[in-house]
Amino acid sequence: MIDKILLETLKSNLAEAIRVILANKVRTFLTALGIIFGVAAVITMLAIGKGAEQEILSQLELVGVNNIVVTPIPDEADENASEDEEEGGATETIRFSKGLDLLDVQSIRDNIPTIKQLSPEIILETYMIKKGRQSPVKLIGVTNSFFETSNVHIGQGKNFTEIQSVNALPVCIIGEKVEKKLFTGESALGKQIKVKDVWLKVIGIIEEKLISQTAQENLGIRDLNQDIYIPIKTFLVRYKDRKIIVDQPLPQGNFMIFGGDNGPKKRTPRGNYHQIDKLTVQVNNSNELKATAEVISKMLKRKHNGMLDFEITIPINLLKQQQKTKQIFNIVLSIIAGISLLIGGIGIMNIMLASILERTKEIGIMKAIGATKQDIILQFLSESILISLSGGIIGCILGVIASYILELATDIETIVSMGSILLSFLVATFIGLIFGVLPAKSAANKNPIEAIRHE
Repeated sequence: MIDKILLETLKSNLAEAIRVILANKVRTFLTALGIIFGVAAVITMLAIGKGAEQEILSQLELVGVNNIVVTPIPDEADENASEDEEEGGATETIRFSKGLDLLDVQSIRDNIPTIKQLSPEIILETYMIKKGRQSPVKLIGVTNSFFETSNVHIGQGKNFTEIQSVNALPVCIIGEKVEKKLFTGESALGKQIKVKDVWLKVIGIIEEKLISQTAQENLGIRDLNQDIYIPIKTFLVRYKDRKIIVDQPLPQGNFMIFGGDNGPKKRTPRGNYHQIDKLTVQVNNSNELKATAEVISKMLKRKHNGMLDFEITIPINLLKQQQKTKQIFNIVLSIIAGISLLIGGIGIMNIMLASILERTKEIGIMKAIGATKQDIILQFLSESILISLSGGIIGCILGVIASYILELATDIETIVSMGSILLSFLVATFIGLIFGVLPAKSAANKNPIEAIRHE
């Protein structure tokens, strides 16, 4: 019986709240705007945060959790140094480095026990020929370890066999975009493609791997889907080996020339004298990354005659820094969105107080005919909560739409989850309840005789 009376009371309060709101549509809508924009902002910010988190996880999968990347630094001309030399400045003695090569790879493998596997790469920007037309392509010399350290899977065909790798056979594995470009509507497996002057047999096609433009820019990752991969020995034998010196000028420095000018000579830049263009080192445990990177740095510096002609990076550290920056950014944006909701709540309280002043006589009549304080409180709380709920529903719809538009307009990945919608909706309801309590109590505490006499 009590439940039935309570239900009837709630239905009556809700009907009255709807009547009051419909009687003041414009004022109610303007009051709800703070809640609408606040809820929409919260959903959008949470969607951006979720998208950023997913992007970090995707990038982490691309670079590998326990990877260290060693990249060579080519020897290029230093314009400032050249100007100093022209002005008569002294030139320092040139040290000679053999560059990053496969001997370094073998040395690292043999001497550092924390390493799980190594993946050297040689990169050549060249062209492939199809029906007499040339198309630019990156030719990558790799070992089988490359596909494991890069989390790349062979979708069709198979990996390089040991015979193919050791005997430098003309075989290749291609990305899906290369297959679609050269063999539209048909499989490339077993077919021959001409890359520069060499015919290569396609033995495998890698699964398409989605790599965002952000990941390519921030982490220096190539679009693996549009490259051609061959065994590293095939690359060195059939294409190019930078360790084989052909018509390269000798490095010059401070040395004596008998019978001629003994003054300081300008150094001729050697360009890219490194045999390999990238080395990915995968360690057993992530807590060994920093120590292993330091050992590799000391070893390579010693083998390169004291020259620091290489760079060592730990991609996961870069990602952690990015993640920290994005988290701070998301927290700031969430605080701003929370302030919007707070302002919306203050707006509800303000309009409810104004409504009480307008309806003072009505409140007095209600109390005179037997309405209790609880009835008055429930009546005005119903109005404030209904305004918040209406604003919350509209805000949720607006937030989902805004997240979608933001992703289309800016290429920022956004993920709207049901949890974020539910959270925003509950917060909107809670704000309506909290900021409606004070006006409701103010109405309930009015003296009925004074309220009836109020003009």
